[in-house]
Amino acid sequence: MDTLFTLSSSSSNFIFPTPRTKLSLAKPPTHPKNPVRLAVTALSSPLQCDPSLPPPVQTFWQWLRDEGVVSAKSPAAKPALVPEGMGLVAHRDISKNEVVLEVPKRLWINPDTVSASEIGGVCSGLKPWVSVALFLIREKSRADSKWRTYLDILPESTNSTVFWSEEELDQLQGTQLLSTTMSVKEYVRTEFQKLEQETILPNKQLFPSPITLDDFFWAFGILRSRAFSRLRGQNLVLIPLADFINHSSSITTEEHAYEVKGAAGLFSWDYLFSLRSPATVKAGEQVFIQYDINKSNAEFALDYGFLDSNANRNGFTLTLEISESDPFYEDKLDIAETNGLGATAYFDIFLESSLPPALIPYLRLVALGGTDAFLLESIFRNDIWGHLQLPVSPANEELICRVVQDACKSALSGYPTTIEEDEKLKESKLDPRLEIAVGIRQGEKKVLQHIDGIFRARESELPQLEYYQERRLKDLGLCGELEDIVFWEPK
Repeated sequence: MDTLFTLSSSSSNFIFPTPRTKLSLAKPPTHPKNPVRLAVTALSSPLQCDPSLPPPVQTFWQWLRDEGVVSAKSPAAKPALVPEGMGLVAHRDISKNEVVLEVPKRLWINPDTVSASEIGGVCSGLKPWVSVALFLIREKSRADSKWRTYLDILPESTNSTVFWSEEELDQLQGTQLLSTTMSVKEYVRTEFQKLEQETILPNKQLFPSPITLDDFFWAFGILRSRAFSRLRGQNLVLIPLADFINHSSSITTEEHAYEVKGAAGLFSWDYLFSLRSPATVKAGEQVFIQYDINKSNAEFALDYGFLDSNANRNGFTLTLEISESDPFYEDKLDIAETNGLGATAYFDIFLESSLPPALIPYLRLVALGGTDAFLLESIFRNDIWGHLQLPVSPANEELICRVVQDACKSALSGYPTTIEEDEKLKESKLDPRLEIAVGIRQGEKKVLQHIDGIFRARESELPQLEYYQERRLKDLGLCGELEDIVFWEPK
């Protein structure tokens, strides 16, 4: 029979739609619950930068002072060495929703910045993220760049899986993250080749310094890991200083970034990026935000190069497909599209979470056939999605349970280790990238077991379920109190 669905990884639409890779079926330290109190003696003066920080960071801080971002009153937190590397640490007590820092729009880097630059004319037709990536690379090569001191403190790479070696990627064998990572890397290569041929080489006077694929991956990684997207009219923007802030799973709101009108200097006004603390922070504690509540750990590994400590971030994506060889393909596609779906539908499932509401109805639709195919007739078209919310027939329900269980078993067999073996590995101190790989594959396997358990339990309940024919007979009054069919003898 045709495959009912494939399994695929979750994706992020932050910078571009991550390709969904279909598998055919026949970190930095985790954040403690109790905040770490850091030494604040060097941070006591709002204007002074910690002298123990690297020189580029101190130069960056002086640039912010010169630009009016740093004053005696603001910001309320400053760069500091933290367990994650660099972060923002409060130099005084900060209340919930209090402004931590403000950065004027003239210092932002976004598509508008590119449009106003020397290369704006040749970037007008590019994807926003590609144009900003090209701008970053060009500015990094210029000694006189306005953003020189900011660019100097940006990392050369992260632990994002797009920067992993082949040997490191081997640790992701069997995972959806591996196929997604390879698809993303190919996407970036393709975009660079197109950019090189259509924009860079024909305009050598604008790009005198050689630009390599590695440069492009660097810019991609910077945007993927540091750009903000929740500002009014801003879907992709780098904010110097604000991007020092780290993520914590203890923060449960994404309300922290605002675009406001205010003083941007001694005698100037501008739009400001305003960062507010989503929680109360004591002096010497690190200020955290929530990067993205809806991202899975696979997306965290791809975007940021670390895993969230919340186990419910572990996810797996079921990709359901209506096969084109299905004799009822057109009818099923029409029903799916009428209900906001399509020939292919993606369902993200997370550990210890219930199934997405449309998953079971769509599965029943895909599996519909045989004597149940009468429901595809046009007379049922307006009501069929309602019928699919409940079991259709024992055969249909048994089929979806069996196919899902077989798919989970097949996917689980593709991992080189068991959950128990991964747990054993996590007991020792691992390289950050190996720690990510072990966490991802263990998390995916737990979600697969979670899905398998749901459908095993469902299969055991099949004899007790009420199916369409029984419900229909009840509606017609053809069943008695004991649910036996009532026959009338003709008089």
